[in-house]
Amino acid sequence: MSEQRRIRVLDPRLANQIAAGEVVERPASVVKELVENAIDAGSSRIEVELEAGGARLIRVRDDGSGIGEDDLPLALSRHATSKIVSLEELEGVASLGFRGEALASISSVSRLELVSNPAEDPTAGWRVVAEGRNMEPRVSPAPHPRGTSVTVRDLFFNTPARRKFLRTEKTEFGHVEEAFRRQALSRYDIGWTLRHNHKTVHQLRPGEDVASRERRIAALLGKAFLEHALHLDLEASGLRLWGWVGLPTHSRAQADQQYFFVNGRVVRDRLVAHAVRQAYRDVLFHGRHPVFVLYLEVDPSVVDVNVHPTKHEVRFRDGRLVHDFLFSSLHRALGEARAGQPGIGPGEETGEGADEISEAGVAPQRAWPSPPDAGSSSPCRCRGERRASGSPSDRVRAFMEGYRNLHPDHEETLLTPQPAAPGAGGTAADLALAERQAAQALQREPLPSRTTPGRRRWAMPWHSCTGSISSPRASVA
Repeated sequence: MSEQRRIRVLDPRLANQIAAGEVVERPASVVKELVENAIDAGSSRIEVELEAGGARLIRVRDDGSGIGEDDLPLALSRHATSKIVSLEELEGVASLGFRGEALASISSVSRLELVSNPAEDPTAGWRVVAEGRNMEPRVSPAPHPRGTSVTVRDLFFNTPARRKFLRTEKTEFGHVEEAFRRQALSRYDIGWTLRHNHKTVHQLRPGEDVASRERRIAALLGKAFLEHALHLDLEASGLRLWGWVGLPTHSRAQADQQYFFVNGRVVRDRLVAHAVRQAYRDVLFHGRHPVFVLYLEVDPSVVDVNVHPTKHEVRFRDGRLVHDFLFSSLHRALGEARAGQPGIGPGEETGEGADEISEAGVAPQRAWPSPPDAGSSSPCRCRGERRASGSPSDRVRAFMEGYRNLHPDHEETLLTPQPAAPGAGGTAADLALAERQAAQALQREPLPSRTTPGRRRWAMPWHSCTGSISSPRASVA
C-alpha cells in the first residue's frame, strides 16, 4: 500500500502549468489569449508575428492603453485582472477576457516577456518577466511606444510531453491563421497584421462601412464568398442579427467557413449550429455545409460566457427565443433569395478546396441534346443514356429523321434495281423485297418459348456510339 500523502498547496508554477493544460493547447491558443487582451485594451492596431508556426516565437504588439509600472508585477499572477471586480460585473461582462489566468498559464510553459507603456513618452516603458520556481516577477525599465508587446519564446520547452504533441510547422501555422481570421472578423475597426517567418501574410486596414467590411471578408475568405452571399440586418425582441449568409449554391464539404459572433465574441454553440442547420435543411444535400459570417447582438446580462475554459461556448437565458429568431431570420432570407433569383443555376459557384453543388438543394438537371441535324458530326447516344423527352410520335419522328441523316441513300438503294452480283440469283431489289417479306412473316408468328428447341435467335436493333443502326434480321438456329 502506498504511503498516504497529506494535503498541501501546490507551488505556483505547478498550479499554472495545470491551468495551462486547459487554456494553452497549441500556439493558436496563445495567440487567441494575447489578441483578446489587446482588444480589451482598446487597441486600434494589432500585429502578430510568428516563427516556426509559433513554436519558436510568438509576438503580439498593440497600441492600447498599456499597463503601468505598479500593475506589471500582478499582470503575470493568477486571478489578477482589471476587467471585473464584482459578481454583478461578471454576470454582464462585455470584455473578452475576465479570469486573469492567461498570462500566468502561458508564462509557466514558455519564456514570456511583457513590455508595456501607458504614456505617450516612448522612454517610459517597463519590462516584466517571471522567473524561478515560484514565478517571481522581475520588473526593469525598457523603452517602448504607447501600448504593450508580449513575446513568447520556446513554447512547452519545460514540458516535453506537451511539446511532442505539436504538429508540423505548416499545420500549427494553419491553426494560428484561423484564430487570427476569427479575431479579425470580430473587429472591423482595428487594423491587423500577421507575419510568419518575417513574411507578411495578412495586412488588413480598419474600416466601419459596408464596403470596408466586405473587402476584409474577401481578403480572408475569398471573393467567391461575397459573390454568393446575402447581406442581412434584422432586429426583433431585443435581438439583432446581421452579417452575410452564403447561398445554397455555395456550400462546402466541410464546415470551415462558419463564423458566428455573440457581442463580438466568436463562439461555437450547439444551439446556434442547430438553428442554422434547420434553416438550410430543405435547400442543401446531406453532408454539405453552408457558409456564413453572422453577428448576434444581445444584452450581455442574458448570455453567460463563463461556461467553457476557452470561452468558446455560451449559454443563453432564453435559448428557445434565440433559436427561433435565428431560424426564422435565416429561413426567410433564403426563401426570398430563391424567389427573387430564379437564374441561379448549376456551375455558378466556386470555392477553393470545396466540391460545389448546383441548384439550391436539388441535384443539377442535365440539358439533354436534341437529335442531330443533317450534316452534324455529333455521335449518337450509347445504350442506357437518357433520351429526349416528348410524345411517342415525336420520338419516332426524331428517330426516323436521325436514321435518314445517317443513311440518306438507304431507301433509294432498296427501290432502285441493281445489277446482280456474279453468281447471285435475282436483283438486289428482289433480294431486299424477299428479305422484308420474310421479316414481316416472322413478326406475325408467335414467339417461341424458351424451352422450344431450334427457336429463332433475334438480332435486335440498337444504337452504337458511332451512329450505326442495325436492321432487324432473323436467323434460324
